[in-house]
Amino acid sequence: MQKPTKIFSKWAEQGKDIGMEKGHATAVKEMLDYAIQNRTNKEKEFSFLDLGCGNGWVVRNISKNPFCGEAFGIDGAAQMIRNAKKIGGQVNYIFADINHYIPSRKFDLIHSMEVLYYLEDPAEKVKNLYDDWLEEEGRLIVGIDHYFENLDSHLWEEKVGTRMLMLKEAEWIEIFNESGLNEVKSWRANPSKDWPGTLVLTGKKG
Repeated sequence: MQKPTKIFSKWAEQGKDIGMEKGHATAVKEMLDYAIQNRTNKEKEFSFLDLGCGNGWVVRNISKNPFCGEAFGIDGAAQMIRNAKKIGGQVNYIFADINHYIPSRKFDLIHSMEVLYYLEDPAEKVKNLYDDWLEEEGRLIVGIDHYFENLDSHLWEEKVGTRMLMLKEAEWIEIFNESGLNEVKSWRANPSKDWPGTLVLTGKKG
């Protein structure tokens, strides 16, 4: 089993990051539309962080929102960050190990797509995000395709060659609730006849 950051750096070198963007775009748009619409103060500027930003496509898109004051992306795959910086945009990129990094500031909206189940301890990270990353009244919103109810995802760990934590939807909800997040909600984004949808989890601080 290889480290996921090593695999994703290799994918970025091969141009697969573009395919990841296309594959996740619809679910991510649904997630971010919800998060932005449900801000506590809709007339106030918000700061944004994409946790596991890849080539930065989500950060670049959200940075164009008129109420987005600052947009950041963090990723532990070196080539992903290189690709992101090469594309540019009014974005701040951070190359760091997500498992252990503690930011010097907090954010109003933290988004993450297809990242948590690769981490060393997702439950600890969600608690850490609540304590050290989220502003008061800030929102965390996460998309997960590798979950127990998605039978197609059960073979991904072997296929990709890296460790992936397999949890049920109820277990993810419990992790969010136990972190301290309030108004925890889950749903399936972009489902179809042949796809159960991206499992979306979200909650607020305070």
